[in-house]
Amino acid sequence: MAFIPPQFGGMERYSDEQIVKLVLAGQAELYELLMRRYNQRLFRATRAILKNEAEAEDVMQDAYVRAYANLSGFRGESSFATWLTRIAVHEALARAKRRGLVESIEERDEISASPQISNPERVTAERELKAALEPLVDALPLSYRSVFVLRYVEGLSVKETAQCLEISEEATKMRALRARALLRRYLKDRLGIVSGDVFPLLLPLCDRVVAGTFRRLDAARQTGTKHSSRGRN
Repeated sequence: MAFIPPQFGGMERYSDEQIVKLVLAGQAELYELLMRRYNQRLFRATRAILKNEAEAEDVMQDAYVRAYANLSGFRGESSFATWLTRIAVHEALARAKRRGLVESIEERDEISASPQISNPERVTAERELKAALEPLVDALPLSYRSVFVLRYVEGLSVKETAQCLEISEEATKMRALRARALLRRYLKDRLGIVSGDVFPLLLPLCDRVVAGTFRRLDAARQTGTKHSSRGRN
């Protein structure tokens, strides 16, 4: 459940499309509602690709700034959530390629990492399982990992996952099944117990993303104003 600041109380009922219209009409502060609504999804999607929380946070801010700049171009052909996720995924994949992190499906067909759980006697069984799951998900090839996180951790449908990653529904099903098969040897039937806890987005990070995005938007507006002023001279 997304944290909604008190000043936006009662607006949880507004659809994404309604909020977009209000933002475009001049209520830019309402963009925060969309960020908080989708911070968790974008964090998990970008973290799954980059395997780095700090870089995922930076990609999220970039994605929100890009989405804001192109908000008038949102046509509703797919859901706003899918449109936004695609922007974040594209940026994360571009960074992953620059860093040489993108693997073909054939490059790594087995999970080589074994879970490292410190002091297992001090944690509950669910926390042990979660600690085991995250490094195993990280060890999946990127093509499987991104599908697994969107499909089973974030809970998107096959169609939504395919749209976000811009792959076919058949490819989505195949990669999801393969990811589950690779993980099942370690987690067996208990996988579903904690899958929703993988890569949680903590509130401080959520707040940083919102604040950082608005700083970038303000800087872009100021730069645009300066350029406009020079043009009039």
